[in-house]
Amino acid sequence: MWIPPEVKDPVLLHHPTRKSVKYFGAVRLRDGKFVYRREEGSFDGSTFHGFLEHLWKVARRGRTHSVVIADNAKYHHAKLHKDWRDTHAGRFRLNFLPPYSPELNPIERVWKLTRRRRLHNQYFAGLSSVADSVESLFAEWEHGSNSLRRLCAII
Repeated sequence: MWIPPEVKDPVLLHHPTRKSVKYFGAVRLRDGKFVYRREEGSFDGSTFHGFLEHLWKVARRGRTHSVVIADNAKYHHAKLHKDWRDTHAGRFRLNFLPPYSPELNPIERVWKLTRRRRLHNQYFAGLSSVADSVESLFAEWEHGSNSLRRLCAII
């Protein structure tokens, strides 16, 4: 890539969409409560394990069995958290979707709705304003949402 001599910092030439904000998320179907966790690094077995523990803390307040629907990303099957999953399998279990079927994953509908309601046709000066916009919507959903409950219901 050629950089004109008057440009001192080539990072400024990057298109803003190369950077992203990453989230893990889950919806409780009973009431549409949304639980999320922002990840600064990459998605891997360690960060997913952290999200599972966060989700477990939220889910164990109730007395019901929790089932998490997950796709077949490598970090969902990581050996790093297999013992933890086995220990909690009595009340907290992961069910995996068939391979290559992201359209069956209910959380994908939530991400699509989030993009439509907070990101489409918007200008954001920086990544922090993207996160603020998205997390303000997440805050609305933290105590439950009928629209999320219906959106994620598997028919």
